[in-house]
Amino acid sequence: MKKTFMKLLVAVMILAVAGSYSCKNRGETKKNKELNKLEEQGLENKIEENVYPLPTSAEVIKKLTDMDLGYILGATNSPDNARNYVESYKRSVNIGVYGADLSYTTLYNMQQDVIDYLAALHDMSLEQNLAKIYDPYLYDEIKTNFDNRDTLVKILTDVFDRTYGYMVDADQANLALLMVGGAWVEGMYLTLAVSESGGHLSGFESVLLEQKKSFEQFEDIAKPHADDPLVSQFLASLQPIREEYAKLGTSLTMQNIEDLKSAVGSVRAELVK
Repeated sequence: MKKTFMKLLVAVMILAVAGSYSCKNRGETKKNKELNKLEEQGLENKIEENVYPLPTSAEVIKKLTDMDLGYILGATNSPDNARNYVESYKRSVNIGVYGADLSYTTLYNMQQDVIDYLAALHDMSLEQNLAKIYDPYLYDEIKTNFDNRDTLVKILTDVFDRTYGYMVDADQANLALLMVGGAWVEGMYLTLAVSESGGHLSGFESVLLEQKKSFEQFEDIAKPHADDPLVSQFLASLQPIREEYAKLGTSLTMQNIEDLKSAVGSVRAELVK
């Protein structure tokens, strides 16, 4: 949906620019037309590159709440661990992890946990000038909408978009990818945490298969940055998940789910320690 909206926005902006220019100068040269085309392509690329590239963990977790799958106490990464993430690799990955945990606690209305994760994210993001995203006003906005999950998803999705966009604009595309990957792993980990109660639900299987598509999409967007040592390290860490996904077809058995749960759990344990 976000991608569709952004493409529509690009189209409207391009038409507006083109229409305005046409009125000013109908005798435009071929060279100017070519330059305009390049500028339009640049505009589209600029908008696209600042949009969070996967379904956010908020969008995934809402599907769990829609299935009335219960909150798992102790499943999230403790906000107390934030002080351990000082080097850029672990910090960027766990900004994504905590973003997923914030989504989880928000959509399950765990208000004190929301406060704790916002505080952890604020402190961790100081180094990358992202702290203004996780300010007290964000909690106020969340608190006001605790009874409206659709609005909460929009708020959280905007947070993910802004975090990703700021990092890309600051020439930290590699760290932005680590954040996206960390959020994906934690979102998948939290999804699989309810596998015992949700594994029999057809909707639960579709969530897991959709996450497989997101995983493949993440690998596609990360490959152009594979020469970066931090991105390379993260991609290598995903190998257990990659191997399990390679075994899957278009449907899942309970054994598939358990094997995937084990693989995701082992990857996540390394990322958050």
